[in-house]
Amino acid sequence: MLRILTLTSVLALSAAAAMAEEIKVGVSPGEHAEIMEEVKKVAEPLGLDIDIVEFSDYVVPNQALADGDIQANSFQHKPYLDNQIKDRGFDLVPVADTITTPMGIYSDKIKDMKDLADGAKVAIPNDPTNGGRALLLLQDLGLIKLADGTGLVPSTLDVVENPKKLSFLELDAAQLPRSLADTDIAIINTNYAIASGLNPKTDSIAMEKADSPYVNIIVVRKGDEDQPWVKTLIKAYHSDEVKKFIQDSYHGTVLTAW
Repeated sequence: MLRILTLTSVLALSAAAAMAEEIKVGVSPGEHAEIMEEVKKVAEPLGLDIDIVEFSDYVVPNQALADGDIQANSFQHKPYLDNQIKDRGFDLVPVADTITTPMGIYSDKIKDMKDLADGAKVAIPNDPTNGGRALLLLQDLGLIKLADGTGLVPSTLDVVENPKKLSFLELDAAQLPRSLADTDIAIINTNYAIASGLNPKTDSIAMEKADSPYVNIIVVRKGDEDQPWVKTLIKAYHSDEVKKFIQDSYHGTVLTAW
């Protein structure tokens, strides 16, 4: 009897593996890639095989999704997606919240923001939403003032008060950690900070507030929202196992949004 049950179990597992649906999910380096590896483990017994595709920048993953090269991506917040849809006409939709990764300020020159000198060189992301996010952080710290009505996507042209005469250097987000040697401060997204060996909790000299509107999301092509694999992907991501992995791995530098 035991032999029959064991054989039945093996056959059932083989059948489940054969029926597993395969999808490609685009992620950025750092915590998004690491978390998706854990999601992949949870999704496999649920019949979903996730092929993780890592992209080194923020531009390509939405284009790859729109082109059908991947089925979903998990790397961006909604303001960034909204801006991409506006600029590029992508027919993409968010289907679930994932994590919040507060943006931080880093420096090889100073240990405290009060020591930032007049005329300091400040590196920020060169994409509109993350660049705007960096400027909003500087405004929250009282270093600059932005024009009214700029919303979540101000640019350096919207800086109306700059008492320290800060000089802004706009770089690709992935390059910002390498700019620390040549700048006074750099405002870096958490995934690129972690990927470069920086610890947001101990190495940053200032951080975004916890109530930031920049919650990250899972995105799919419009029309795929109700596909069974989407529901399975969300179920796996929002599992207790993944939540525990995030809490144990990032110790408060990456926050769950569900």
